[in-house]
Parts: sequence; structure tokens; C-alpha cells
Amino acid sequence: MNWCDLATAAAAALLWAGCGGDPLDREGGVDSGVGAGGRAGAGPGGAGGAPAPTDSGADAGAAAGAAGDGAAGDGAAGDGAAGDGAAGGDAAAGCAALAPRFATRVVATGFGPGQAFGQELLPGVVLGPPRGGGCCAGSTDVCSLGHGGWIVLEAEGNAIVDGPGADLVVFENPFWIGGDETRPYVEPGRVSVSDDGVTWHAFDCAATAAPYMGCAGVSPVHANGDTGGADPLDPTESGGDAFDLSTLGLQRARYVRVEDVDTDSAVFDLDAIAIVNAECP
Repeated sequence: MNWCDLATAAAAALLWAGCGGDPLDREGGVDSGVGAGGRAGAGPGGAGGAPAPTDSGADAGAAAGAAGDGAAGDGAAGDGAAGDGAAGGDAAAGCAALAPRFATRVVATGFGPGQAFGQELLPGVVLGPPRGGGCCAGSTDVCSLGHGGWIVLEAEGNAIVDGPGADLVVFENPFWIGGDETRPYVEPGRVSVSDDGVTWHAFDCAATAAPYMGCAGVSPVHANGDTGGADPLDPTESGGDAFDLSTLGLQRARYVRVEDVDTDSAVFDLDAIAIVNAECP
């Protein structure tokens, strides 16, 4: 490398330092998390701590209002406001050829007391596609959150965008007792989303009585990444519980948080999440 090349490289480094870091590096944001293989579609990552997000699921709605619903993109969404299902800055142009549609990283956890099934299998057990057990048997390929526990995930290199119909599906392991649809066994969980890992927006979850509107952990999971069959990216056949960003007035989200709604003995068991409407299809 000659002196001209060295000068050019130094100038570029100074320019980058003056522009600020990634929005995930800001104080109070999500941590570096844990990513690993273990399921199809799971990607690599580094181990890190697990600080709690800045507001609880119950307070996420208030935080969303204070932040103006977070629709404008400042760093996480590129160089413009999120539009009709596409992030600013022509993000699709920078998409990888095979961008993930399932979680590839556990960003943070805050497990509650009680049931801890599958926690020793993190992160792989919740990465990649679901391993559903169908209508009448709950899958054991899950991680229990404990009473009031929570987990944050992301699909690295991709984001959820508001598009036609449902944008996101969360898979748990509910089932119909004895195959009877009128006797569901459910473990309700509250779902929140964020574009920057700091401000969270929660979907309303009526966890105390059927039909448990707006909660995850209610609908049996038919899609199974091992056996094939139902398409996990099609909510009309995948099973699981679907969520639409337009319900929250949002256009884009990078992170998904699922929180156990502490109701008696039931504890939320996470199987997987899937991006239906993706910034990078």
C-alpha cells in the first residue's frame, strides 16, 4: 500500500467514526445477544449479556405513544421514513440473496420462575422454522419462558414490514385436548415489536378468557420444518398466531419480544417466529 492509499484509508476511518455507530450500540438498547445454529435457517452470532428492554410489555403501548409510534426511520430504517411496507433508503437493494424469514438470533432473555423446559437448548431451540405437533399434540421443541418471563429475537439482515394481511407469526405449542376444538389448551403470551430495540409496541392480549384475542400461544401449530407439509410462511395453513403491524400503526420492525402472561400454571413455550411480509423477501 502506498502513501496515497494510507491517507485515503485514514480519511475514510475518520469519516465513519464521526457518523456514529449502529443504533443497536446506543446505551439502553438491546444487547449483542446470542446466535447459533441448531435449526435450519439459524445463523451465527456472538454470546452476550441479556439486559432487559427499557419498558415492560404492559407499558409498551404507552412507550409507543410517547415515541410517536416509531414509524419514522432514522438509523434502523435507512435514510427515510418507512413507507407502504418498505423501509426508507431502498433497503431491498441491500438484501442478501437468502435473507432469513425466521429468527436467527436470541437478542436477550429474562426468564421467570417455575418451568424452565428447553432453556438449556438455547439459542437453537427457538431459531429457524417451527416444529409443530399439529392440532392434538404440543411440540416439545420449545423453550419455556417461566412465569412472567420474556425473550427477544431477530432475523438478522431482515425486518418485518406492513403488507397485505398478517406480517408475523408466533409459534407456541397449544393443542386441542382429545382432538376437541372446543377444549383448547393454551398458554397465552403477549407479543411486542420494536424497530430499534429501545421503544416497544405491544399487541393487546386478552389472556384471561377464550378466545384469547391478540395473544400468542393460542392456535395449534401445523407447520413443521422437519416433516414438511404446511407452509410456515403462510398463516392460512401454518397454524400459530398471526400479527399485523397495521394494528399498531407501524410500518416496520426488526425485533420481536414475547412475554409470558402469568396466568395460574400455564407458562408460554416458544417454538419459533416467522416473517410473513419481509423487507427482504
